[in-house]
Amino acid sequence: NYAGSSGLQTQASVMLCNGVPVDQLELDCWQSPLLFCPLLADPTNYVPDTVDLNADHEAREYWLHCFESQVEKFVLKAIESQPQSKTAATRGQQLKEKYLSRLQHLKLQPFAYGNLTVRSLLDTIEHCLKEFDFPDPYLAQKQLENECALALFPERLAELDMLDETERNIDLATSVLAGNMFDWGAKEVVDLMEAGDFGFKQARDKIPARPWLVDCLDEWLIRLKGPPHKCAAIFIDNSGVDFVLGILPFARELLRRGTKVILCANSAPALNDVTHSELLVLIRQVSSMCDVIAGAVTEGRLVAMETAQAGPCLDLSKLDRELVNAMAHVDLLVLEGMGRAVHTNLDTKFTCESLKMAVIKNRWLANRLGGPMFSVVWKYEKPQS
Repeated sequence: NYAGSSGLQTQASVMLCNGVPVDQLELDCWQSPLLFCPLLADPTNYVPDTVDLNADHEAREYWLHCFESQVEKFVLKAIESQPQSKTAATRGQQLKEKYLSRLQHLKLQPFAYGNLTVRSLLDTIEHCLKEFDFPDPYLAQKQLENECALALFPERLAELDMLDETERNIDLATSVLAGNMFDWGAKEVVDLMEAGDFGFKQARDKIPARPWLVDCLDEWLIRLKGPPHKCAAIFIDNSGVDFVLGILPFARELLRRGTKVILCANSAPALNDVTHSELLVLIRQVSSMCDVIAGAVTEGRLVAMETAQAGPCLDLSKLDRELVNAMAHVDLLVLEGMGRAVHTNLDTKFTCESLKMAVIKNRWLANRLGGPMFSVVWKYEKPQS
């Protein structure tokens, strides 16, 4: 990475004693080797990002303005996360100034730090939060939402078990999409949540009628009438309703079919996304409420693994080695959420079946893709030969 592209404090260049300017580079550091996802159909030409903001002037102008308008909410959440700290407000202001300065620089020189993408802008926020000692601003919010969702979990499973197979699979799809609405990185949804009285039922009501913007649900339902998958890897997104009432019932249904399930979570905090350490706790909690999940955990058919990612998007060229090894027998890859299935990997092809599912929670992006706000992406694809 070009120096400064991560958001960490550093000079972009230094001057040697003989007057020669020398640029600097930054290296991403991880504790274990990072490898390509073994399921990529064309790893040599893999590019995570759906849109190159260096090449797309309209998109660049929009996203720079979008992040600029949202920085106040990020900073406020960071300060509120440390109520006992006497320096939180000062550090929050420094964070704001640093990030806004970066955005202004990118408006003038979009190529300054190499590739400019939605992923890099989101990653820079996370770097800045950590630089100014706000490692997990949404921790309390995640804990609260997990507790509320867990209280509804047994009732949700009982409702699903009353449906026949086809109705249940349709309901599970709708529930995953409704759960994905609960994203503290989406301005329009944050406004709804902060206004109060926005729960799982209200989110389900926001899901538009079919046909969806990208609608492969019928193909998915037909596939479920066939033999079960051997192993599914699910890259999960948000805490709370998204994971507990959306993804977990979906994973439970796969387990009931005889499929092994690998739940893949971020290694470090990013917005309100589930982290690997939080995932381990949640699985223990739901195991006491569901015999299917408890049995799968005991038998090793439901496992939690970390991705080595620390942002809201997904770069499949940099995965944890243990996860890569475990994915050798995966025949279904599931990517959930805008960050993992729209901003990145939307057009990526795989050597196994893949399912990309997300709700477009940004009006400009939804319109650009040809749909209204809260348009649905349910993209099921067979293996790329």
